[in-house]
Amino acid sequence: MTISPVLILDFGSQLTQNIARRIREMEIYSEILPATLPASEVRNRNPRALILSGGPSSVYEKGAPTLDPSLLELGIPVLGICYGMQIIAHVAGGRVERAKVREYGVHLFSPSQKASSLWDSFRPASPVLMSHGDWIQDLPKGFHVTGSTETTPIAAMEDPERKIYGVQFHPEVTQTVSGVDFLSHFLKDICRITPNWTIRGYLDRHVEEIRATVKEDHLVCALSGGIDSTVTALLCYRALGERFHAIFVDNGLLRKGELEGLQADLTTLGIPLEVVDAKAIFLTRLKGVSDPEKKRKIIGKTFIDVFSKETRKRGIVRYLAQGTLYPDVIESVSTFGGPSTVIKSHHNVGGLPSRMPFKLVEPLRELFKDEVRRLGRELGLPDRFVNRQPFPGPGLAIRILGSITPERLSILREADAVVRDEVEKSPFSSELWQYFAVLLPVKSVGVMGDARTYEHVVAIRSVRSVDGMTADVHYLTPELLGRISHRIIASVEGVNRVVFDISPKPPATIEWE
Repeated sequence: MTISPVLILDFGSQLTQNIARRIREMEIYSEILPATLPASEVRNRNPRALILSGGPSSVYEKGAPTLDPSLLELGIPVLGICYGMQIIAHVAGGRVERAKVREYGVHLFSPSQKASSLWDSFRPASPVLMSHGDWIQDLPKGFHVTGSTETTPIAAMEDPERKIYGVQFHPEVTQTVSGVDFLSHFLKDICRITPNWTIRGYLDRHVEEIRATVKEDHLVCALSGGIDSTVTALLCYRALGERFHAIFVDNGLLRKGELEGLQADLTTLGIPLEVVDAKAIFLTRLKGVSDPEKKRKIIGKTFIDVFSKETRKRGIVRYLAQGTLYPDVIESVSTFGGPSTVIKSHHNVGGLPSRMPFKLVEPLRELFKDEVRRLGRELGLPDRFVNRQPFPGPGLAIRILGSITPERLSILREADAVVRDEVEKSPFSSELWQYFAVLLPVKSVGVMGDARTYEHVVAIRSVRSVDGMTADVHYLTPELLGRISHRIIASVEGVNRVVFDISPKPPATIEWE
């Protein structure tokens, strides 16, 4: 039976997939399509509702993505978010201009006194995430204002006759306190959609897709031991059996004790695993490279070169599986054809070479970390795998700012081991998304043993997050920070100063590079 989806038209927002995952949490089926898709194809999919994403453009700029006005006449509910709201106003005859005061971050949203069916879940002055430099100056005919903030008079609008709605804020992120309730009310009460999607169905569908893709061929899986690659491996192993081959590449950029711990853990899953020692080639190619984008691209290409060499030993293998997630994709490239901005090239997406000897199999490409954890539990993974802290594919290379040397790798390994040891002994380690050390490209003057020192600076990063798309700083206690700082300076040769990073995402990213 074909399910009529909620269609999300992607105008290039970094948060487009956040909308889809919120809808999946409600067990409602949704699809993301490029905003450039012809209106005829949108109609052919028989959508239950349209949601228009945000985006980095201004509607009045030359070449900005636009909306076919006929999509507003389908007779189904339409919700525009941020740019999506502005493009509705623009094509429907309103006026959008550069805002007098740009809004970035959390602001208080107040529903208007005029009745609106959207605000059942909102109290007066509800916190919402704003991220816009334009605003609607004049409403289109048939619309009225349904909400505002202190600096944006038209922060929400609707045309009740056609069930067309717009909000300037982002309901799909956790910083909008009532955002999930708002989306649920829109889909279930206004659109009258009942649950029709499950994580179990996602699992079964992708096992069948892997079989249909690989057919009788063999597949190599890039297995790092993290939850993403482990779930990918289990899906592929379930689909292919003995035609599945897991390879762990030691790139020389691992944390202290990482390889030994991963080997012990992975063997308990019964997945055949081969470890390839590739430290020399990775570190040789990274020698003297300080630019973070170059690092990521070198690492991405080197991984492919190593896998190519290993698969040649087994004959022709045309498929490579990797645990790419949506946050990797959206920061590297525009996934669904929308004009999203590249934030950084992840080694397994934007860092890959343009010509590949493999066809990629990426069953988790549309999921977020917490959804992958749900999938892992569905597959029967123990908690020690499901709750493993994310560790980037490029490893310590992007936590060493500047060039990578054996000395700097040693310093960071030891400092990071102290951070992890101390935080893991604390009562709140399970609340954290990531906690780690970063080696900065500066030195500072210090006094040790009554003598002047001029040594390295280490930064501590500790964040809470749900999906990795946004993150809040977790302020470690002064006592814990004091212990970490004391241990690092006392035991890690070459460090005389420790600092704490208090930057949320956005505007920062979780990793420093």
